[in-house]
Amino acid sequence: MFQGTGLLERFRGTGAASARPRRRLGQFVGTVLARQRHRLGEWVLHVPHTLRALVRADEIWLVVLAAGVGLGAGVCVTAMTWTTQAMHRVLFALGPHERLSGQVEVEAWRALIVPTVGGLLMGVIGLALARWWPRRAIDPIEANALYGGRMSLNDSLILVGQTMVSNGCGASVGLEAGYTQIGSALGSRLGRSFRVRRSDLRLLVGCGAAGAIGAAFNAPLTGAFYAFELVIGTYSLATLAPVVVASISAVSVVRVLIPEDYGFDIRVPTAIEPAAYLPILALGMVCALGGIAIMRGVTLTEEIFRRSAVPGWARPAFGGLVVGMLALVTPQVLSSGHAALQVGLDAPYSVQQIALLILLKSIASAVSIGSGFRGGLFFASLFLGGLLGKLFAACLAMVTATQAVPSIVCALVGMSGLAVAVVGGPLTMAFLVLESTGSLPMTIAVVAVSVVSSLTVRRTFGYSFATWRFHLRGEAIRSAVDIGWMRSLTVGRMMRREVRTVRSDTPLAAFRRDFPLGATARVVVVDEANRYAGIVALAEAHATDSKAETVAELIHNETDILLPQMTIKEAVSMFEQAEADALAVVDGKETKRVIGLLTEQHALRRYSEELDRRRRELSGE
Repeated sequence: MFQGTGLLERFRGTGAASARPRRRLGQFVGTVLARQRHRLGEWVLHVPHTLRALVRADEIWLVVLAAGVGLGAGVCVTAMTWTTQAMHRVLFALGPHERLSGQVEVEAWRALIVPTVGGLLMGVIGLALARWWPRRAIDPIEANALYGGRMSLNDSLILVGQTMVSNGCGASVGLEAGYTQIGSALGSRLGRSFRVRRSDLRLLVGCGAAGAIGAAFNAPLTGAFYAFELVIGTYSLATLAPVVVASISAVSVVRVLIPEDYGFDIRVPTAIEPAAYLPILALGMVCALGGIAIMRGVTLTEEIFRRSAVPGWARPAFGGLVVGMLALVTPQVLSSGHAALQVGLDAPYSVQQIALLILLKSIASAVSIGSGFRGGLFFASLFLGGLLGKLFAACLAMVTATQAVPSIVCALVGMSGLAVAVVGGPLTMAFLVLESTGSLPMTIAVVAVSVVSSLTVRRTFGYSFATWRFHLRGEAIRSAVDIGWMRSLTVGRMMRREVRTVRSDTPLAAFRRDFPLGATARVVVVDEANRYAGIVALAEAHATDSKAETVAELIHNETDILLPQMTIKEAVSMFEQAEADALAVVDGKETKRVIGLLTEQHALRRYSEELDRRRRELSGE
C-alpha cells in the first residue's frame, strides 16, 4: 500500500518519540474514515433528468415509483424473514417449518447460551459502531416529522443487521421495526435519486413503511393505513394511490417468494351481541393501561441497566441470559412470538398459565430492549394483547353465570387494543383484524375498542412507544406530521439585515435631527463597544413632553434579543415574553453584535404562509 518502506520505518520503535507519529497516523486515519462515512451516508446517484422530470410533472409516474419502493420493501422483508428463520433453525435445532416461539421446549443449554452469546455479539457490535460509525439511524416517523423524509440507507442497514442478530438469537423483540426502517430508507433513497419534492419524499418514505408492514402481515390494507396513521401522519386522496400500490406490490412479492401461508387461521362468531360491547369496551381500557405499563417498564429497565455496574457492552449479554432463563420456563417468550400467538389463540390455557405467560413475556420484552437488543414491540404487543384478552374472558366467565363474550373475541379485541396503546394506529389494527378474519362484526368491535384504548392512552399518557422514545431523547414530536419546516424557518432567514443604529450617548436633539418622524418606527441602540443596548421608539423620542437628554434614557428591551439560529416558534415565544412588536437580532449572547431586526408582524406572516403551503400540500393542491 505504501511506496517503499521508509514511511513504515518512521512509525516503528517504542517510546514517546515513536508514539507521536503513531498518534498522528491514527488521527489521519480517523479523519479519512470520518470523511468516507459522510460520503457513504450522503452520496446519491441521480437518475437522468428526463425521468426526474416525468416524476415531478405527473403523479402517475410517482405511483410507478411507489410500486418500485413496494417491490424493494417486499424483497427486504423476505430476505430478513429467511435469514432469521435460518438462524433459528441452526441455533435452536428447529425443523424446516417450525417456529421458535411455538416450541413446547428448547434444549436448556441452547436456551441459555444462544441469547447470551447473541447479546455479547450485540455488545461488541455496539463498541465497534461507537468507534467507527457513531451516527444514529433516523426512525421513519422522526424523518418525516423533522427532516422532510431524508434517511440514510447505510445507517438503516446497520440497524437492520442489529435487529436480525437480536431476533435471530432469540431476544424477545420483533422484526417489524427493521422492516419499516429498511422499507422507508429505500423509499427515501429512491426519492432523493429522483430529486422529488419534500412532500413527495415524505410520501415515498410512507410507501416503504406501507410495503414493509403489508408484506410482514400479508395484509395490504393494514400496511397502507400503518403508513397513513404513523409514518405520513395524515390521509388524503393525493396519497392514497401511491401508498396502496406500494403495499400491494410488497405483498405480491412476499406471496411469490414465500408461497407458504403464515397467516392466522382464526374462526370467529358470525355476530356479536349488543350486550357484549360493555365488557369489550372495558377490556379496551384495560389494554390501554397495560400498554402504558409496558412502555413504562421498558423505560424503567433501561434506567436500571444504566445505573447498574454492568458495562454498556456487557448489558445485552446479561439481558440475553435473563431471557434464556425465562425461556427455560416457556420458549414462547423467545423471538417476536408469531407462532406463539397462533398457539395462544387456540390453546385452552388456565388462568394461572395465561397470567404467568403475560408476566414472563412482558419481562422478556422489557429486558431485551432495555439491555440493548434492537427491535420493536409491534408483534409482542399483539401477542400480549391476545393473552390479556383471554385472561379477561376467563375472569369474566368466573363472575358471570354464562360466558357473555367468547374467548376468541376477547383475544382479538385485546390484541388490537394493546397494540393500539403501544404502537398507535386504530384503523391499522382494525384492518389487520378484518384481513385476518374477514369478519365485519369482529372488525366493528375492534374499531370501538381501538378508539377507547387510543383515547385512554392519549388522556393518561400522551405517547405511543415510538413517540415516547422521542420524548425521552428531548424531541417534542407526537406524530409524523411535518414540523421540520419550523426548524428551517429560522430568525436568520426572516430578519431584515439593513438596520440603522445609534450610540446610547447620542443627545436627544441630535437623534431627532438624524431620525425625523416617518423615517422608521424604531432604532436599535448600541453602546460604546458597539454592542446591543436596546431599542428606541421614534414616536417616543419625538414626544414634546419628553424630558430625556440622551438616547440612553429612552431605550427598551435591553435584555430581549433574538439569535439567528432561533426557530419561528422560539421567536414568537420571545415576542410574547418581551411584549414587543420588534426585536434586534445579535450574533451571540456574549458578543451582542447587531446583525438584523425582526418584527413580530413579519414573523407571523411568514408562519401563516408556511402553514398555508403545508395545507395545500396535504390536500393535494
